Amino acid sequence: MADKKAAVYTPRLKALYANEYRKELQAELKLENVHQVPSLEKIVVSVGTGKTKDDKRMLETVKNTLTKVTGQAPVERLAKKSIATFKIRAGMGAPVGINVTLRGTQMYEFLDRFVNVALPRVRDFHGVGVKFDKGGNYNLGLTDQSIFPELSFEETQVVHGMQVTFAIKNGDKVKSRALLEKFGLPFEKEEKK
Repeated sequence: MADKKAAVYTPRLKALYANEYRKELQAELKLENVHQVPSLEKIVVSVGTGKTKDDKRMLETVKNTLTKVTGQAPVERLAKKSIATFKIRAGMGAPVGINVTLRGTQMYEFLDRFVNVALPRVRDFHGVGVKFDKGGNYNLGLTDQSIFPELSFEETQVVHGMQVTFAIKNGDKVKSRALLEKFGLPFEKEEKK
């Protein structure tokens, strides 16, 4: 019996980045070293529970949504600080947020489905905003989880938003935008005056 290695599955966007996008970005951004090219480090999908933090049905809905959308079990986040105005004590009580951190294969699979399947389902979509943070990371807020086809109609009855954060290594605003455009993220067109 001969030892044959099983074919290793590589996501489409990961292969495109390794074989094409990295070289193209190096040329477009005029970078000397291939290690200066921006790369996607992780994607964090999170939902803040807010006023509904004590509602068990809402928490279960959010956990179910994140599990189905990302394919990974979510983690509950407790408050780090005590804030009297919001009646929150550090580390006590119900979670103030729930999130999932995606890396590697699952990250590229989620990105592919998000860009090519979910975003086109947004009503009156004109592209995503162009605001990046100082480190070149990109945050995208969604107001409705029903854009994901993994969720049935019954699972979208309790509406909640979510935050998708793209953490980018070696990125500033220009490099990060170039990387996300290569992956197909449609930014809104800037109006000319």
